[in-house]
Amino acid sequence: MKVLVLCVILLQGSQHVSAVELYEGDSVLLPCDFYTFDLDDPTVVWSREDLRPSTVHQRQLEGDELTEQNQAYRGRTSMIADALDSGDLTLNLTNLQLSDSGSYTCTVRDPRMGQRRVGDVQLQVKERFPTWAIVLLSLLVLLVLAVSGGLLFHFRHYFMSVYKVEVASGVTSVQLPCKTTAHLPVDTKVEWTDKDKWIVHVYENGSDRPEDQHEFYSNRTKMNEDLLRTGDLSLTLKYPTDEDTNTYTCTVYSKKGDILMKKQVILDVRGDQRSVL
Repeated sequence: MKVLVLCVILLQGSQHVSAVELYEGDSVLLPCDFYTFDLDDPTVVWSREDLRPSTVHQRQLEGDELTEQNQAYRGRTSMIADALDSGDLTLNLTNLQLSDSGSYTCTVRDPRMGQRRVGDVQLQVKERFPTWAIVLLSLLVLLVLAVSGGLLFHFRHYFMSVYKVEVASGVTSVQLPCKTTAHLPVDTKVEWTDKDKWIVHVYENGSDRPEDQHEFYSNRTKMNEDLLRTGDLSLTLKYPTDEDTNTYTCTVYSKKGDILMKKQVILDVRGDQRSVL
């Protein structure tokens, strides 16, 4: 994974603005230097004013203070161990996401000095493979598969907006796939329903809500752990029978109730025990 170091000298008493462009998945060092040696109790805060909470990373003499850190940066930021002793307040940001694009501010606070905005870094994160290129490549692949006929049938589910899952009755469980962007907000709600609008499974406020599901699915569903961080919202349905043959919908809601994503999965449970390819 590529790491880019942006070389900019930030002198005490002045504010500098710099800019850098990188791609998804890269890492970057956002520079900030300040003479903290004579300060009594310095604190450095990296922040983005367009976010709530705005804190990206905070370092005190005792170490990192990440209580107010924006969850989108959880586990992806760090500073050198002796940052406040050396004056090197550079921020290391890893596994860049498109949502990381923005203006990052380095601020130093001290009871005697007060607060000083040391510098700003404008970060632009680009798609590693442009969307238009992905679309073009997908069309070319679909054309080749359409011509080949048999391959199109074999790989049809990879290109369908609606997945189809086939299993034989009697299996222990079946997984209904649903994946989206990683690092979803903690207040995101995920709801699985069937075509009759029966609630199959609900995940809200960081936990499952079995009291909301229809009794037909009681004690038969499970979702992955840490699903908001990974973006894997797939549902496991235990002991499927032919009565579970249905069209299932995975819907993702924001805190305000807006629909962020909706995907459908067609489940076909066959009554015989023949293996399904």
